[in-house]
Amino acid sequence: MTLRNDIEITPELVASHGLKPDEYQKILDLIGREPTYTELGIFSAMWNEHCSYKSSKKWLRTLPTKGPRVIQGPGENAGVVDIGDGQAVVFKMESHNHPSFIEPYQGAATGVGGILRDVFTMGARPIAAMNALRFGEPDHEKTRHLVSGVVAGVGGYGNSFGVPTVGGEVQFDARYNGNILVNAFAAGLADTDKIFLSEAKGVGLPVVYLGAKTGRDGVGGATMASAEFGDDIEEKRPTVQVGDPFTEKRLLEACLELMATGAVIAIQDMGAAGLTCSAVEMGAKGDLGIELNLDAVPVREERMTPYEMMLSESQERMLMVLHPEKEAQARAVFEKWELDFATVGKTTDDLRFRVLFQGEEVANLPIKELGDEAPEYDRPWVEPTIPAPLDQTALEPKDIAAALLALLGSANNSSRRWVYEQYDTLIQGNSLQTPGGDSGVVRVEGHPTKALAFSSDVNPRYCEADPFEGGKQAVAECWRNLIATGAEPLAATDNLNFGNPERPEIMGQIVFAIKGIGEACSALDFPIVSGNVSLYNETNGRGILPTPTIAGVGLIPDYAKMARNRFVADGEAIVLVGAPDGWGTHLGQSAYLRDVIGRREGTAPHVDLDHEKTVGHFVLSLIRGGQVTSVHDLSDGGLALGLAEMAIKGNIGAVIGTPPSEAIAAFFGEDQGRYLVTLPASEVEAVLANAPVSAIRIGTTGGDGLKLGTTDPISIKELRDAYEGWFPAFMGATIN
Repeated sequence: MTLRNDIEITPELVASHGLKPDEYQKILDLIGREPTYTELGIFSAMWNEHCSYKSSKKWLRTLPTKGPRVIQGPGENAGVVDIGDGQAVVFKMESHNHPSFIEPYQGAATGVGGILRDVFTMGARPIAAMNALRFGEPDHEKTRHLVSGVVAGVGGYGNSFGVPTVGGEVQFDARYNGNILVNAFAAGLADTDKIFLSEAKGVGLPVVYLGAKTGRDGVGGATMASAEFGDDIEEKRPTVQVGDPFTEKRLLEACLELMATGAVIAIQDMGAAGLTCSAVEMGAKGDLGIELNLDAVPVREERMTPYEMMLSESQERMLMVLHPEKEAQARAVFEKWELDFATVGKTTDDLRFRVLFQGEEVANLPIKELGDEAPEYDRPWVEPTIPAPLDQTALEPKDIAAALLALLGSANNSSRRWVYEQYDTLIQGNSLQTPGGDSGVVRVEGHPTKALAFSSDVNPRYCEADPFEGGKQAVAECWRNLIATGAEPLAATDNLNFGNPERPEIMGQIVFAIKGIGEACSALDFPIVSGNVSLYNETNGRGILPTPTIAGVGLIPDYAKMARNRFVADGEAIVLVGAPDGWGTHLGQSAYLRDVIGRREGTAPHVDLDHEKTVGHFVLSLIRGGQVTSVHDLSDGGLALGLAEMAIKGNIGAVIGTPPSEAIAAFFGEDQGRYLVTLPASEVEAVLANAPVSAIRIGTTGGDGLKLGTTDPISIKELRDAYEGWFPAFMGATIN
């Protein structure tokens, strides 16, 4: 059997590993010789964009990551936030974009599997999942195939593993035709004094491989995810991992059982770059060296080379450093769960990363430079050009009722029921609000009243028009969605999806979006505790819309008082909170502009963070005080779409007065910082009198239709048919 370790290192081979000539020169300078083939693979794995964040590290450091509840911020497998009573919520969001475009089922499935491992690696039992999905235009030849495969993959893995999917997003745009986005979120519960980290400690301790066997699937996956697509997309299929949720479920139970024994010193999920990344990160963080013996690695394919074993991204695998006196006890746990357990190396005191195979040393590299001293770039960037404001006076008047029905029946504003009904949203028995609300809500098991809320948001149209305002808006909308259920927003995770950072205009989008995110997180006391950056989302030079997804977690002390986004009774007052005098004013980059009249123009709406905070805290006080019966934040589609959603979900109509200004802007404007609330008519006067912000009674619930101003009423059946009809029709399904 050949080691395939003496392959000639040519410029073409270096380039195929995603390394630039100057980066390869840095390798030569660092080790003082030409790398072996295995070493070249190790450097490509550790120094690619996906693993090292070399284009974004400078800017990520500017984000607020600390707060009174933050136990663990960025730098570990997931963030950890205190929720009181000795418990913590552990959560993160991560992308699996490139693999899901190449092979949608396994790409999405292993994205879910990877984010679940990030959570239980920290010692937490997963309790909730979400996903933010973005596809190309509906009539593109690949879109339906990709939607079908991705949704099946998300459901197939999450349902089998046994975690409820409680929220998410699905959007369509031609800019994702060649590069879809699959961002997966997971959250888990842990005891605050039982959080497990990846930093190795102690010399001469066993490094143990746990879980499934290593195969050739996913070799080079992280490097593939750090490059643009060209016309050779199909050739990249072998770089996509293959998942097994039932093995992962056993791995979860075995890991949590092992953690309870006190045997674990450090633990790291084998995700991107597999054995290489997990071993190097554990050693580098602990200022230790690592020696691996690949002869001991459990494999499921014959004649695997050291290169393949080090770069495989086979799923459902972990690496641990254990207390040696508890090794036998640990082995017994994994054998009980019918999982592999193999001592594959040891920690050393020489800061070297050594890899042995069949008695030969196939790699010997400085571990710190591989891990936390990877290249870091201050890439050139140009400030984004902000488009001219939309001339709203030139918009041709449209019938309000017809425009609303067009919005409800469009690809981006219709119900996502077809998607989320394929997910198990109720497993574990703690789901209080499932997809379709402003946030998913899950009861904290073992506590009589406490619940956690989860939301994921971003508006890529805003982010392209103005990355700074778009970044602010993504944070503010996520924060607002948590507030709307009665949750105190605790912290967030980000998934920053952009094109090629080597293009100054794209790097400018990244810089300004991160600035906007940072400013909003600081103003709203909403720190970023974990996250992921996904760059090079381009095909043949055409990039995606900038899509910095924000997922947040909020705490509900008493879920008996949480709010929902549906009308609940006839005769209640409808109050618009936080709106300008005209109810709504801003139509630039709006859903109305795009989906009703087919234009994309204007600036993104401005986000006044002081206003957001004041309005949000006021609405939260109304919910906690039991004064309101339903709450809905306003975003895409403005006031009209928000009212329609509340009417459809509650099966109760409403009569809305005539707006004080131009009706199209009033009903479809996307001004920020606004909520709809309903309350008994007898409570209105007191609530309006005590409001620290604009609060306007705009109508009354009741009847079987929605009447907006002077327009003809629309029956709830018409609203529901439009809202529920698009997705099943697109996918060729039938509506029950």
